[in-house]
Parts: sequence; C-alpha cells; structure tokens
Amino acid sequence: MVEKQKTFFTKTYGCQMNEHDSEKISWILENMNYIETQNIEEADFIIYNTCLVRENAEVKVYGNLGSLKQLKRQKPDLMIAVCGCMMQREEARNVILSKHKHVDIIFGTHNIHKLPQLINNHLQTGETIVDIFEDGREIIENINSNRKYSYKAFVNIMYGCNNFCTYCIVPYTRGRENSREPENIIKEIEELAKNGCKEVTLLGQNVNSYGKTLKTDYSFTDLLKDINKIEGIERIRFMTSHPKDLSDELINCYATLDKLCGHLHLPVQSGSNKVLKEMNRNYTREGYLKIINNLKKLVPNISITTDIIIGFPGETEEDFNDTLELVREVRFDSAFTFLYSIREGTKAAKMKNQIDDKVKHSRFQRLTDTLNEIALELNQKLVGETLEVLVEEVSKNNTEVLTGRSRNNKLVHFKGNEDLIGSIVSVKIENVKTFTLEGSLV
Repeated sequence: MVEKQKTFFTKTYGCQMNEHDSEKISWILENMNYIETQNIEEADFIIYNTCLVRENAEVKVYGNLGSLKQLKRQKPDLMIAVCGCMMQREEARNVILSKHKHVDIIFGTHNIHKLPQLINNHLQTGETIVDIFEDGREIIENINSNRKYSYKAFVNIMYGCNNFCTYCIVPYTRGRENSREPENIIKEIEELAKNGCKEVTLLGQNVNSYGKTLKTDYSFTDLLKDINKIEGIERIRFMTSHPKDLSDELINCYATLDKLCGHLHLPVQSGSNKVLKEMNRNYTREGYLKIINNLKKLVPNISITTDIIIGFPGETEEDFNDTLELVREVRFDSAFTFLYSIREGTKAAKMKNQIDDKVKHSRFQRLTDTLNEIALELNQKLVGETLEVLVEEVSKNNTEVLTGRSRNNKLVHFKGNEDLIGSIVSVKIENVKTFTLEGSLV
C-alpha cells in the first residue's frame, strides 16, 4: 500500500519579509516530501507565519488558531506550527502555550532552517516544541525558496534593524542588523535570472544601511550597481529605505542605473518635527523634504510612496496639520496609513499622552481624503502615456483582463491573453482611478 503524500498549508501575515520567509518554509517542506495545498481542511501540517507590527494581525492569529481546535479533534495527527515575529515575543508565546495547547511547534524568525529537526522532535516526543533564537547572529545561506512567481522575486539582502523607533517592535523580533555577503546575493540573483526572473525586490528593514556589518567596504549603492550588470534582470526595486541614511549616491543611482525602477518607498511617519523626535526617527521634516526635492530635480517623474502613522502619543492638531502640509508639498503617489496602536515592549507603549480613538479616526479620514485626491490627480496626468508593464496575473474580477505594474509601481489593468503573464508589454493609458490605471496593449 502506497503511503499518502502529506500536505501543508501556509498562512502568511505581514510584510514582504514574511512572504519571503514563507517561500523558504515551502521549499524546506517540499524537500521533506510534503506538497502544498490551498485547502486548510485537507492539510496534514498547518503553519501560521505571524506578524507583530500591527495589533489586528496578532488578534487574527489568535482567532484563527482558536478555530483550528475543532479540526485538530477531527484529525488528531494534524500538526500545527506558529512562527514569525509574534513568536519572538515571550508574552505571545505564553498566550499560545496556555490557551492554544493544540499548537505543536513554535519557532521564530531566525531558525527557519531548523524546521525539519523541530518536526522530527515533535513526532518523536508528542510534545509541543518551542525553539526561539533571541538574535540571529549567523545568516544561513543554504536555504532555497519556492518562489511564488517565476518572473519576479524577493531577495533578502540583510536582516534585523538597529533604529529602535519608539513605536516599532521589529528590532526586538528580527534582531540587530546583519548584512548578507554581496557575492551570495549576486549568485542568488544570477540564478533567478537564469530561471526567467525579470524583476527583483531587495528586502531589508533599512536597505540604506546595508554593508555596515561587512568586513569589506561595500555599500548598498555598490550592490545596486553590481545587480544592474546581471544579464536577464530588467527591473530592480528595493524596500524599505530610512530617510536618515539615504545618501546622495543612492539618489544619483536613479539617474545612472537603467534597471532601477523610478519608484521610491520612503516612510516619513509624520510631518511634525516634535513627533519625529518622539518617534526617534533621527531626521527632520526639512531633511526629508530636501531628499524629495533632490530626487525630483534629478528624476522629475519619480513615484514617491510612504508610510504615515496617525495619532502617535502627544500628536496635537498642529502636529497633524504639519503632516497634511508635508503630504501636499511632496504629493505622494500613495501611502500606507496607520492608526497608532500600542505595541507592548516599545517605548511609545509607556507614553501617557495617548490620543483618543475618535480624534485618531477623524484625522485618519482627513489624511486619507487628501492623499486620495493627490493620487488621482497624479494618475490623471498619465492618460495618453504609454507605460512598460510587467504582466503579473489575471484580474480577480474579470478573466479577460490582465494586471501588472509599471516601472513607477502603478497598478495597470488591460485586456489581454494570459500567455502574456511574466512578460513586459507596452500599455497606453486611457482611463485612471485613484489606485489603478486602465489601458490597451500597444
């Protein structure tokens, strides 16, 4: 009798870093003869890769874990694992160990490579296995990834963060900054290119500080220049940048590197110097605007996106108006906007001057209205333009429509055959909305 092949289901919360970690988990499990399923009820192994940056992501994890209790009763051999940033926090681990005892394996962000060992330990003992590294000092290079797409890929260039923004839990969950050796990054991207990858997105909590832990004098801009030489790669993106470390040399790369896409995601978080200081961001409103002005002088059509937090402790109406004024001055193409929420373990969680929820929501709506008006105006300027679009998938709403992204990170919809997925095509823009462009193949 042939033994049934075991299946796994992965649910990923949070950022691109977590998405890429899930690609590594998938590769490890398939090398253990598991196959992936999209049906959670069919799975023999369920993995939740968690996020701790936003409170609602944490709440969703607990809720989803609770709903698995009944499935575990029906399938006693079902294995359940929880990993990712949440598991780096002792309080979150204790909640799972005390209230979700049907979870079999708990591991963190630094020890994905140990998953086969953790699975074996659980199967041998029947115990809940907890394995957490508090700080990932060593970068494990021999883990591959099951890439979600063949034509675009995330590539970690560094891990961890040294900035300690007062609202952010990441330095406590991802550890201190540690840069990968450039030759390993180059080799990984060369392999991706050989397999048909056209676009790479370089990942790090602060890519601008890449290279500081290397023994050689090699910077982020050096890395960009070397990747730009790789045959087959047609587009380079990166995220996330920290304004305090964004150099003139990096700005110049937008004019000199033909594969570097005309888009920069540069989180500002607030337009108030007082709030920026309380956040420990280590730059000023004026410094941020200087970066933007220098970029736009060099590349007038560059797309700028950002992150903004509303309702940080002590934020006054004047502080909020400073943020609105900065938004109007920069004219962001889009922004990820967040209501400040307390994250235990951060300095901001202990601040006494927390903002009332009604005030937060009112400011949030005013900010969103301003951002959306500007985004639509910027998109309207693209009507009649022809953009290069990397075709990514069939539209979820219309099977005759394809969707992809332009070099300046605009989401573009157009009619076409799904055979075009993975190729770069020219699309003439005919109609625009706040967040999307619509056009026809040229």
